[in-house]
Amino acid sequence: MNLENLIKEKEQLLKKLSDPEFLSNSRNFEEASCRLKGIEQKINLLKEIKKAERKILEAQEILAETSDKELLNLAEEEIKKNEEMKKKALNLLENQESDKTKIRTYLPSLGRTFFLAPLEIKGVILEIRAGTGGEEAALFAQDLFRMYQHYAAKNNWSLKIINISSTSIGGLKEGILEINDKTAYENLKFEGGVHRVQRIPETEKSGRVHTSTATVAVLPQVENIQIDIRPEDIEETFYRSSGPGGQNVQKVETAVRLYHKPTGMTISCQSERYQKQNRNKALEILKNKLWEAEQERGSSQMTKERRDQIGHAERAEKIRTYNFPQDRVTDHRIKKSWHNMNNILEGNLEEIIEIIKKEFPQN
Repeated sequence: MNLENLIKEKEQLLKKLSDPEFLSNSRNFEEASCRLKGIEQKINLLKEIKKAERKILEAQEILAETSDKELLNLAEEEIKKNEEMKKKALNLLENQESDKTKIRTYLPSLGRTFFLAPLEIKGVILEIRAGTGGEEAALFAQDLFRMYQHYAAKNNWSLKIINISSTSIGGLKEGILEINDKTAYENLKFEGGVHRVQRIPETEKSGRVHTSTATVAVLPQVENIQIDIRPEDIEETFYRSSGPGGQNVQKVETAVRLYHKPTGMTISCQSERYQKQNRNKALEILKNKLWEAEQERGSSQMTKERRDQIGHAERAEKIRTYNFPQDRVTDHRIKKSWHNMNNILEGNLEEIIEIIKKEFPQN
């Protein structure tokens, strides 16, 4: 965090807040004012840290130059006092940074922007679906599903397959992964969007390259969501699981599908061994989705990002292309390519993800 950059940003916001055209939109005023307040707090904390560091350095110089016992005691007290002040300021700064997990919602009826109580992001729900391209799209979706599983394993993230729907030849219609790690969202949030593949399918006799797509949506998993769901609003279906869990789940109807009548949302879960556990997990995911819908009604940017990620799964709405004939992966947002695609599809995404995070540090 750079003090000079924050000061420049403060100056830019002050200019905007003095522009009548900018102020004609009440939402602009509310958002810029909130941002300005946050920046001013950061500037003050950084100045306190620098001041404490300067005083610590001066006291250390006294310790090195004098043998006077009284001066030594005063210098040691000065160091201790300023180290505590510095630590406190750093903690406040860190807490302010973590407040980025506060969800901003604009309420048109009141014409004001509010910050809801901080909600802790504990992980992500990763949804992968076949897009345009029939069976080849489903096979590509399976490749992506496997790629993210391997990437999660390399990071030692706790991973669960919530739901999986496969095709007869091993493709993936839909796969939902739950990753329980606080760092997962920061690393995966830019993976959301339409992924395009260009390759020759095994069934293609003429050697023609086909283009197919799969969609990836990365949703933050939020803890302690206070949403009440009425029992009469839910329609439950139980069925036999086709996923992991051993023979028990193959013989007994342990998988759960919840249909939320007011919104039309359907949540399926087959990750657990027992019906009750799957039902609880499905309810948890439903609450996250209902919470997301509430943000949408308040023009939440988070929900807008999810809509932008999913798009309509058309070939043109792409964030990344996996070109097999040229052994090249291209991210179209940053116009950068990598080779050795098989290595990338094995979950070695570190270089790609780190570069994208640097390109979009404020998102």
